[in-house]
Amino acid sequence: MDSNLGADLRPSSWQAELAQAIRDPDVLIDALGLPDQLRAGARQAAALFPLMVTRSFLHRMRPGDPSDPLLLQVLPLCSEGDAVAGFETDPLAEHEAHKAPGLLQKYGGRALVISTGACAIHCRYCFRRNFAYGDEPRRMADWEPAFAQLDADPSIHEIILSGGDPLMLTDSRLAKMIRRFDAIGHLDRLRIHTRLPIVLPSRVTRPFVKLLRSTRMTPFVVVHANHPAEVADECARTLRRLVRRGITVLNQAVLLRGVNDSVEALASLSERLVNLGVIPYYLHQLDRVAGTAHFEVPETRGLEIVAELRRRLPGYAVPQFVREIPGQPHKVPVL
Repeated sequence: MDSNLGADLRPSSWQAELAQAIRDPDVLIDALGLPDQLRAGARQAAALFPLMVTRSFLHRMRPGDPSDPLLLQVLPLCSEGDAVAGFETDPLAEHEAHKAPGLLQKYGGRALVISTGACAIHCRYCFRRNFAYGDEPRRMADWEPAFAQLDADPSIHEIILSGGDPLMLTDSRLAKMIRRFDAIGHLDRLRIHTRLPIVLPSRVTRPFVKLLRSTRMTPFVVVHANHPAEVADECARTLRRLVRRGITVLNQAVLLRGVNDSVEALASLSERLVNLGVIPYYLHQLDRVAGTAHFEVPETRGLEIVAELRRRLPGYAVPQFVREIPGQPHKVPVL
């Protein structure tokens, strides 16, 4: 890839770097020197679910390779518009889990906050690609019903910041939310689910790390990498920095056709993660959201891969193979 790509505007902060993210399929195809025949389908699919990919993530892709496993996660394809039986707009029935504006509760003892609808990257397999983010709170005052609901339920001991991606919020906005959670005495743990340490490592600022270390609650950061090529360079340094600052970091991956549906890919991913002190946590069977059928891998293949991972890797490096089933009180192991 051209080393001068984007060099005319050097970002001075993560916000400036985010502003350079690619949102046009033609720009992505040109930047990587991909075949022109991809253009029409990419434009068509991007009209349904917009393209967005950071330059940092782009620079880890192989130029000229339409099968690059990182590219496949973000490249819009015309097949996303196909209607496939069993693939729905809300496969996890999240609309039934709303307890208050912005607050979801699926499992006992923990609740999830839709902190923002924004992301730094639009993963084509996203299970919330059809989520009605516009209906969720925006101003801090709008969150008061959610805070009140949490305060009134002493059975909840863990709060999960999700989205979108919570690290799209500024450090000051995150601090305000975390202070409100800190004031709810029965909340013992703070979990942040984020893709930004992978796709926009500069977002992990010193103030953000200081914020995590200053909260009364025990913090956990759950990142999302699917392929070993994602965990490289500044991304790897950022993950190691979080771990060495005393933050427990876990990784969730999704089993994706053409991306990581091989023993070699997932074994390498796990080894890169554990070498940095990151725990491979879950390997998810694909959530069957409309537009993602081309990513689905048979469960039998996933079981074969995990069985081989157990033979090759220490137990702590083997993620749990799970799927989410609406109405179940926990993630369900794939057996």
